[in-house]
Amino acid sequence: MPELPEVETTVRGLEPVLLGQRLASVEPRRADLRKAIPVDLRQRMTGATVTRLSRRAKYGLINTDRGDTLVFHLGMSGRWRVDPSAILPHDHLLIGTAAGRTVALNDPRRFGFLDLWSSDAIETYPPFLTMGPEPLGPDLTAAYLLAALEGRGASIKAMLLDQRIVAGLGNIYVCEALHMAKIAPSRAAGRIALPRLERLVEAIRTVLTAAILAGGSSLRDYARPDGELGYFSKQWRVYGREGEPCSCGALVRRRTEGGRSTFWCARCQKA
Repeated sequence: MPELPEVETTVRGLEPVLLGQRLASVEPRRADLRKAIPVDLRQRMTGATVTRLSRRAKYGLINTDRGDTLVFHLGMSGRWRVDPSAILPHDHLLIGTAAGRTVALNDPRRFGFLDLWSSDAIETYPPFLTMGPEPLGPDLTAAYLLAALEGRGASIKAMLLDQRIVAGLGNIYVCEALHMAKIAPSRAAGRIALPRLERLVEAIRTVLTAAILAGGSSLRDYARPDGELGYFSKQWRVYGREGEPCSCGALVRRRTEGGRSTFWCARCQKA
C-alpha cells in the first residue's frame, strides 16, 4: 500500500501538470472504486481551475477555485499516470487540462477511492477528524508522544501505526524509524522515556524525508506519476531484509502480527 512518502511524491509529481490549470475535461470511467465516486464529480470539476495540491496523512488533496477539494486515496495499487500514451483498462479517472495535458488515476485492485469535500471545511472530512499530527509537521514532538502514549501497554510499533496517534505512518517506515532510533518494536509504548522519544521523532523525520527524496518505495504496483519507480527500497535498513546482516552484523529478524510483517535487529533494538 502506498504510504506517506509515496503519496507526497505523487502530489509533487501532479503539481507541475495541474497547479494553476483549468480542467477542460473530467471523465470518471466507472461508478465506483472502493466506494462510489461522487455522481457530480464531472460537473463540479470540469471548467474549474486547480489552486492547490497537498497531502494529509495518506490522502492526496486537489483544491479548485470553486471551493471543492478532490480527495484521493491510492489504496493498495493506485497511482496517477501523466500524459499516458494509451488509456489502460484500469484507468478509472481521466483529467485533461486546457493546456493539453492528461492525468489518469490507475487502480487495478480498486481499493482506492475518490471523494469531493468543501475546501473551507476540509478539516471536518470524516477520516481527518480523529487523526494525530503530521509526522513532518511541528506538532509531532517527543513531549506530545510522551503524553499520548502515557500508560499505554500496547507495543510502540502498534501505537505508531495508529492514525489517531500519528497521521500517515505505515509499516515500512515505522520499521525503519524504530531501527534508526534503536527501539524494539515490541516495547510497551508507555514505558519509553522522553530522551528515546526525542530520538524516535528525529528518526521518523529522517526516514520519511529520505524516502520522499528517493521517490518512495516501489512495492508491486506503485510508481511515480512520471512512471519512474521509487528507490527508497535500496536504502532499507531492516524492512524486507530478513536473514540479511544488519549494519551491526547481527541478522535481521522478522515476525508476523495481524497480517503485517515486523523487521528488526535484536542486537540494535533491545527492549
